[in-house]
Amino acid sequence: MAYETEDHETQYCFPAINSSCIKGKRSKYEYNIMYVFVSFLSAWTVFLNLLVIISISHFKKLHTPTNLIILSLAVADLLIGLVMPIEATRLIETCWYFGDTFCKLFMIILGILFSASLSSVVLIAVDRYVAVCHPLQYPQKITTTKTLISICLSWVCFSTYNATIVINNGFLDTSVRTDMCYGECSVMMGFAWGVIDLFMSFIFPCTLIITLYLRIFYVVHQQVKVINSLIKGGKCVTEGSVRRKSESKAALTLGIIVTVYLLCLIPYYICSISVISSTIINLLTWVVYTNSGLNPLIYALFYPWFKKTVKHILTLKIFQPASSLVNIFTEHQL
Repeated sequence: MAYETEDHETQYCFPAINSSCIKGKRSKYEYNIMYVFVSFLSAWTVFLNLLVIISISHFKKLHTPTNLIILSLAVADLLIGLVMPIEATRLIETCWYFGDTFCKLFMIILGILFSASLSSVVLIAVDRYVAVCHPLQYPQKITTTKTLISICLSWVCFSTYNATIVINNGFLDTSVRTDMCYGECSVMMGFAWGVIDLFMSFIFPCTLIITLYLRIFYVVHQQVKVINSLIKGGKCVTEGSVRRKSESKAALTLGIIVTVYLLCLIPYYICSISVISSTIINLLTWVVYTNSGLNPLIYALFYPWFKKTVKHILTLKIFQPASSLVNIFTEHQL
């Protein structure tokens, strides 16, 4: 009976402190299920994205502008996988046990990682748009050096942006945040900053991605029709046509990654600006986190080179001499 009485009492994150936040009530079964799920998702996300990072970094044939963007996305997803257990403690326990300083740092890091992930998806859309819609200009416009600079700039800019958001919302001065209880870790943005963040982190990038890919899909559709008509007419298909078909296939494959990302992100943002229960918000938050573990699965399903590189990695063949020069392509592909 003592256990039942304790279970129904109000529990606090820090019982000895008067201003402590109230701890969420969950059964032991719910706690176990949640933590097992998060542990599996975190390990899965880190392991699979590590395979992507090793693959692109090790094999010379994969050192292309597009794959550098995929590498940037994989790094962001891997780091998101590493912070999942900390975020799980915050959301499941509804308490923050790691101190005010680490809370500030954690919120900045979290914002940077999700922004870096989103910026990588935007860069993928831009890269595929130039490759499909302006194929002759692609080698000049999209180079390895320009891509590296774009990736670095996106990380630096979003790092600065997220740090600014945290600093300008009273987060570095606890006396300003009188609405917070002890044991809470969150950023409560004012109306102006909320509008800015909604535009910068959702409306503008998502609109840009959708616009570019609508154009890409239209051009791809037209190119495929032309190539198929040439084949049916018994005419010779030039190398340029084969290359365009390959670029179209790559665009469609990366389009799946972009679509899955948007399907995970859009419901979260729509519900976060609506009057929705915290339970649904938390659920959609984990849908966004789950996306970080889905991208490597898409690579495995649609990229033969990823299957081959994973086989080389898991069998430790990458430690053999000149393994980085192995030809992992059976046909012309991204």
